[in-house]
Amino acid sequence: MNSLTRRTFLQKTTLAAGATLAASRAFQPSAHASAAGANDTVRLGLIGLNGKGSAHLKNLLKMPGVRVAGLCDVDPRVLERAAATMPANQPAPFKTTDARELIGRADIDAVMIVTSNHWHALLTVWACQAGKDVYVEKPMSRTVWEGRKMIEAAAKYNRIVQVGTHYRSETGLADAIRYLHEGQLGKIKHIRAIVYNLRLSIGRKLPWYPEGLNYDVFCGPTPMRPLERNNLHYDWHWEWDTGNGELGNNGVHVLDIALRIAKHNAAPRRIVSFGNRYGIDDVAQTPNTHVAVYDYPEIPLLFEHRALPAKPGVSYMDQHGGMRTGVVAHCEGGYFSGLIGGTAYDPSGKVIKKFAGDGGGTHVKNFFDAVRSRRKQDLAAPVETGHISASLCHFGNISYRVGAPAATARIDETLGAFLAASEIHRELQTHLGVHGIDVAKQPFRLGPWLNLDAIGDGITSLDTPDDTALARARFLLKETQRPPYVIPEQV
Repeated sequence: MNSLTRRTFLQKTTLAAGATLAASRAFQPSAHASAAGANDTVRLGLIGLNGKGSAHLKNLLKMPGVRVAGLCDVDPRVLERAAATMPANQPAPFKTTDARELIGRADIDAVMIVTSNHWHALLTVWACQAGKDVYVEKPMSRTVWEGRKMIEAAAKYNRIVQVGTHYRSETGLADAIRYLHEGQLGKIKHIRAIVYNLRLSIGRKLPWYPEGLNYDVFCGPTPMRPLERNNLHYDWHWEWDTGNGELGNNGVHVLDIALRIAKHNAAPRRIVSFGNRYGIDDVAQTPNTHVAVYDYPEIPLLFEHRALPAKPGVSYMDQHGGMRTGVVAHCEGGYFSGLIGGTAYDPSGKVIKKFAGDGGGTHVKNFFDAVRSRRKQDLAAPVETGHISASLCHFGNISYRVGAPAATARIDETLGAFLAASEIHRELQTHLGVHGIDVAKQPFRLGPWLNLDAIGDGITSLDTPDDTALARARFLLKETQRPPYVIPEQV
């Protein structure tokens, strides 16, 4: 096969917006395009080196059979800081602030994508087109449409793609899920996926542009708008252009666990969401108090996020089922609470059984094992399952975004027969009241029920006669892409 040179790759990704990279010539596969021996070294390019990326780098340097052959971050200061941690006795990695240069290299077999959410899908598609295997952090996409394109790219180019929902590799949870599936606590009635996580203000500033990096590349497929928050890094989570709020940040983990417990392998038939941003004056757009209800016929899933502490002046959070972040599966014969391992309780709260966990530490190793074997079925979190959990987050956010302020009676009416969701609604009113917030004066924003199509990628209708809301919701399934950072319809 003819190789795709770095120059050609850069030209195509820069100039040919909307065209696949493979349109004019074949790709040079990685050294692991076919099954390889268990001891063969995988040459990895790490894209995104701040926060989670630096943690990954630290662990990758200890991993047998893996060589970090390339480092990339759009911020040169972050890049150099990470490069300084590389062992002196190992070959120096290729360094770049442009991911296209790293992806186009023939001496890179696989990439790990640890960027902000708005880059996950495009980098995954580019990497698949260039013959690279991919480990992409959660949520794997920023929109529902992006997730489907990632699935198509992985299939078309026969690539190994793992999603960073690492609790799929958590040993204690696996034991607990088997316990629940054996019926040890009776029938599962519903599952609460909770994230009670203290989040402080991201500030408010006059519009500014960051210096010292290529901000056009940082923004990539999203609009290149000036910043109004204090910091460039991490706080992109709380703006819709680049992030998906706490629902897409930690919520994707707990919803992914809930999906496994409930044995749900597809999107639900409908979704509704309500919440708001309370107690903080900043420029963040995403809610810091948020509930999403996923209407599966047998076992509904309920997501809840709180960012305010248990009461003013403290830093600790409320709990549900002994958890601040995790899942609580409510069953006829008791309940299970867990994240790293967990505990089964009887209806009175007495401990029945504990499950020790390991935190999912083998998740990255599982990816490299599949890279060597070329067996997609060995992946703990393949792109198809990652798409389902990410889509739950996206649909929950879409319902919220097309919603409007609503009185408490209207919210109770909307929740209808979902008694557990109505209970959360009452609990939140109490929680906010402790902070002096009256939802009669500062009401929740209530979205409509989104009725989904059979595939789970589209919205067939809303429970509102407002046609503009339906058009807006469907727009948010994909949103827009800023050329030349575009995923084509045909990957």
